Amino acid sequence: MVCRAVIFDFIGTLVYCKNYSMVDSEIKLYSALVSQGFELEKEQFLEAYKEAHQKYRKIRYEQFREVTNAVWVSDALCNLGFRTTPEHSGVKEALNIFFQDFLNTVELCEGAKQLLTQIAQQYRVGLISNFTYAPVIYKCLQKTGIHSYFNAIVISEEVELRKPSPKIFHDTLNRLGIQAHEAVFIGDSPLEDIKGAKEAGLRTVFKPSQFNSIADLVQSNQTPDQIVEKLASIPQKISQIFT
Repeated sequence: MVCRAVIFDFIGTLVYCKNYSMVDSEIKLYSALVSQGFELEKEQFLEAYKEAHQKYRKIRYEQFREVTNAVWVSDALCNLGFRTTPEHSGVKEALNIFFQDFLNTVELCEGAKQLLTQIAQQYRVGLISNFTYAPVIYKCLQKTGIHSYFNAIVISEEVELRKPSPKIFHDTLNRLGIQAHEAVFIGDSPLEDIKGAKEAGLRTVFKPSQFNSIADLVQSNQTPDQIVEKLASIPQKISQIFT
């Protein structure tokens, strides 16, 4: 058995978020919408946005269908009496401001670029990211200088699927021209990454992160093929999996 492709999760696996505050970003989202001409009361909007988030979270986490953040915002605004759509230029501009803090806090995990340099010399390289607004991921990849390492980049908003759906893994494999048994997936989420990749037929490596610990992995009852504490250990673990 030979490994021909290595596919990575993004946030938590290759990058981390340093001192990010969702609350601050939501307030900036509100201010940005006001600046775009929406006459809103802050607390009323934040409550409507929270309700929209919960509504679409159920779809996203139970049906594994991605719903772009623009839909949440548009839904919240419509519930407050505005006539708008997810394609409204003001909604898109407000989202760019909303995600700017997140973008500013994203940093490469230790050893990420060195690992990708090594991996790209030996394998096809893929990326699968669950994210509701794809432009942010592309900006993060450019900011961190790792965009060019990937032969396939799949973002849930663009394909309207989320991990752990096997379909998003199969989509990525097709783009890479690789069979599932020839690939390994590296991720930090026991359910989205490890469970999803295993059910799609890939081998798996779990890397704990600021979002998911070894304890979370144990509690999930998922069993990856390997566990790594540091990215630098991944090439050795891949060799052990495919020996």
